[in-house]
Amino acid sequence: MLTSNDISALLRADHHDAFSVLGMHEKAGAIWVNAVLPGAEQVTVLDRQTGQPRATLAACLDTAVFSGLIPASTERFDYQLEVTWAPAPERTTPHVQVLEDAYRFPFVLQEMDVWLLGEGSHQRPFECLGAHLTSMLGVDGVSFAVWAPNAKRVSVVGSFNQWDGRRHPMRLRRECGVWEIFIPGLMQGDIYKFEILGARGVIALKADPYAFQSQMRPDTASVVYPLMPRRPMRADRAAANALDQPLSIYEVHLGSWRKADGWRWLNYRELADTLVPYAKEMGFTHLELLPISEHPFDGSWGYQPLGLFSPTARFGTPEDFRFFVDAAHDAGLGVLLDWVPAHFPSDAHGLAEFDGTHLYEYADPKEGFHQDWNTLIYNFGRTEVRNFLVGNALYWLEHFGIDGLRVDAVASMLYRDYSRQEGQWIPNAKGGRENLEAIEFLRRMNFIVGTERPGAITLAEESTSFPGVSRPPSADLQSGGLGFHYKWNMGWMHDTLQYAALDPVYRKHHQNQLTFGLMYAFSENFILPLSHDEVVHGKKSLLEKMPGDPWQRFANLRALYGFMWGYPGKKLLFMGCELAQPTEWADTGSLPWHLEGQSAHAGVQRLVRDLNRVYQAFPALHQQDVKPGGFEWISHSDAAQSVVAFTRWGEDGSCAVVVCNFTPVPRHGFRLGLPQAGEWLETINSDLAIYGGSGIANGALHTENVSAHHRHQSVLLTLPPLATVILTKASA
Repeated sequence: MLTSNDISALLRADHHDAFSVLGMHEKAGAIWVNAVLPGAEQVTVLDRQTGQPRATLAACLDTAVFSGLIPASTERFDYQLEVTWAPAPERTTPHVQVLEDAYRFPFVLQEMDVWLLGEGSHQRPFECLGAHLTSMLGVDGVSFAVWAPNAKRVSVVGSFNQWDGRRHPMRLRRECGVWEIFIPGLMQGDIYKFEILGARGVIALKADPYAFQSQMRPDTASVVYPLMPRRPMRADRAAANALDQPLSIYEVHLGSWRKADGWRWLNYRELADTLVPYAKEMGFTHLELLPISEHPFDGSWGYQPLGLFSPTARFGTPEDFRFFVDAAHDAGLGVLLDWVPAHFPSDAHGLAEFDGTHLYEYADPKEGFHQDWNTLIYNFGRTEVRNFLVGNALYWLEHFGIDGLRVDAVASMLYRDYSRQEGQWIPNAKGGRENLEAIEFLRRMNFIVGTERPGAITLAEESTSFPGVSRPPSADLQSGGLGFHYKWNMGWMHDTLQYAALDPVYRKHHQNQLTFGLMYAFSENFILPLSHDEVVHGKKSLLEKMPGDPWQRFANLRALYGFMWGYPGKKLLFMGCELAQPTEWADTGSLPWHLEGQSAHAGVQRLVRDLNRVYQAFPALHQQDVKPGGFEWISHSDAAQSVVAFTRWGEDGSCAVVVCNFTPVPRHGFRLGLPQAGEWLETINSDLAIYGGSGIANGALHTENVSAHHRHQSVLLTLPPLATVILTKASA
């Protein structure tokens, strides 16, 4: 049955359609069975029902291709192959093995999946692409499917077939450009890759873009792992993510939060037992994890991922990660993941030139290469690429039950000239600098997340003035906002840190850096971020940024935190900042936990905990974080004394007053106008001795009918040096 051309092509592993010749076929009224089995000495066809031999296959032209006619049979039947393997270095005698033949099984993809994939509208392509434990014709195994429309041949290779691409070449479903095969007998834990004969004739070994588990670096294979069942969105978690709720986010790099035994990473389950209760005790409402998608280089902190569907093996299995998420939820903490659709690395086993063409990335480096990070940029104009990314967003939200995604480097996605000089970028179809395809992708992603996973949130790290980042898009996704729930307030972060780094003697000349942010504070739903980016690459730790002698540096940092927690917007603090870490964050080490035993550092830690608890306890401090009605200036022009004061309002008319003194001089007899008459209490005073301050406190304050700051009622108080005070009304 086999021609010499077929035999030659099978041996070279470049047959255009291996399924058309391998397995059982009928020709001229006879039944033939063909197989490629390098290393076999003898191959016998067994009747699967009776176990009886039906034919012995002959080696074609004395090669690894075996073929034979089934005598006296004109009907197909279920069969197995009994293979006698030749002696090998690990064994000195022949080895007999009964195998199911992958080429007797039907199509893997369902017709609806083929249609949706071909149309480019499959919202969850991971449900049919990749590797899936399944059963076909009563036989357990793994189905494989991979999108590689321009490949000449794709094979599944692994230890189960000696990494030989001739053993399991796949079938191409031309309607959607997907190659597929069911390989019987494979199990969870088997490792594999796709061997791809690319469009230009070059063979590459590629990891599965949809792998649910990946090997630990430096190994790069994919691992067969079951798809986690979907998790419904918990009602309490959906409620906790709302705009009127307190969001205080603890940003964490899992590999360096704490080391076990002084050197090794904690795994997901150990982190559930340590990180989760610590964050809860500190009063945070959410954990945000630097990217945990599998990534080849530790030093990228996960921001150059390749295994988008694989929780990194550095800390355990996917089941272990879901245990961590469940533990956080049971403790009342949300879990947010850093998510990176902006770029990916060019490692040989990854997505770069996946099928021999620029399949996932833009072909022109002016569009498809990030000069800053030496990474590739997804081709957001391809529907299959957009669906790959949108599907990945749904995967984390639905199958691990996380609360939301913080999308990294959004600014780099929005603009084609991002970090490029003139002549290094290509204008869009309208001649502008915006990346219209990326904008549509972000709108679509946010729309689908919002409709398919209500209650989950998306957060944008976006550093430009692009309008409407956290506003809804139009119904056709062609205009309006990008649809994020929250945006990082990079302007506030930049101005505030610059101001805080000034020697107090100069601050009176820079009062606008504290006040300007209120000009746009409600143009977006903002998060105030003091993130990992601010304590690396020579930027110094937050404590190091502060001016003055050691006491003043700690006082400045405490005043900064008080200002931040009183200011409108949700909060984000990177791990270690609550300890007043004295040096920059180092991803290879551990946080300096010994600082908990030093009073100045322990005082800052206690202040952060108390700020979190007060922020949650008083609706005035969080309920209208994103509404202009939640903020009112009391004093913003007292530059000479470097004092600012403002009121935060709850929807029920409750209020809190925040007063900041950014000089090392205590202000005795400071008259402060207040919005309501009555008794006021110092709910937070960052100068208290328990926080490491000088201990200047006011106790209960009673208003007088004396006008100040355009208000009829006021109090006299002492403003502590380099401190923030938060006042709340005493209960009636």
